[in-house]
Amino acid sequence: MNLLHQISDRLVHALPDEQIKRLRAAYFGLKRKAAPLSRWIHGTFGTEDLRRHLEQEVDPDFEILMVHGSVNGMAPMYTGNALELVRMLIDYCGPERTLAMPAFFFGDPKIGSVIETFAHDARFDLKRTPSQMGLFTEIFRRTKGAVQSRHPVYRVTALGPLAEAMTAGHELASTPAGAGTPFEFMAAHRTRVLGIGKSYHVMTQVHHVDDLLGDDYPAERTPQPERTRTPVVVVDRGEELPMVLTGGGIQWRFNIDKLPSLLTGDEMRFWKFHNVPLFQADASRVTRRLIEVAGQGLCLHDPQ
Repeated sequence: MNLLHQISDRLVHALPDEQIKRLRAAYFGLKRKAAPLSRWIHGTFGTEDLRRHLEQEVDPDFEILMVHGSVNGMAPMYTGNALELVRMLIDYCGPERTLAMPAFFFGDPKIGSVIETFAHDARFDLKRTPSQMGLFTEIFRRTKGAVQSRHPVYRVTALGPLAEAMTAGHELASTPAGAGTPFEFMAAHRTRVLGIGKSYHVMTQVHHVDDLLGDDYPAERTPQPERTRTPVVVVDRGEELPMVLTGGGIQWRFNIDKLPSLLTGDEMRFWKFHNVPLFQADASRVTRRLIEVAGQGLCLHDPQ
């Protein structure tokens, strides 16, 4: 994890939300002021420049491209915008491949956590609730033809020939990222996970393993009867789908900094383009490797 991630992670756990918001505003203000210098040092690139770079660097042998992206994370070197980026990625995948993105919801900031939010109002409107993963993902979520998995937290948007199969039944799964979820589907297909303006720290695919293995995952958990159970009603147009969100109960601290040391080297790589972070990973290989090391007692969690 770079220094900025380390500082951010510690502050999030140590400071109240209002102070975090002020610090983030100050950080982005400084970043805007430093923009001319950053562009002078690292140069700039447009949407087509990025596409050419992806065509050179990303393994083209995929059925699904799962993108974690941030236009803010590419600023100020990127001269395009979120809409251009979404359109380029759709065209880059073409009609034969499926593009997917997270459209996660972690709670109403005015209320608190996702558990507190659903305790206040158990209804989750699939169509009207925006993605909290940035404007880039919300534009994709609203793209004509895109479909969403019907999960109130780890919702996934997809567009392409595998979109319907990938997103189907997420609301029936017993965990957000385990069996019966889009993350299991991605692990079973040729899926390339791509980060643009994001580091590998955001790769949700790694949570497929702790959800899939359940109590066999080598981290301490609270007993089943003590885990949180939150009733939710997913509203999908005229249909209402009652479900219960069950907490995973892992008591140890998640530490994705360990990921590169647990992989063999060919499952993931990360680099920079005009100082913008990028990563790509094979969802199936990452999953298989993390299951393998879990059998040896190793995982992405540390004792508190």
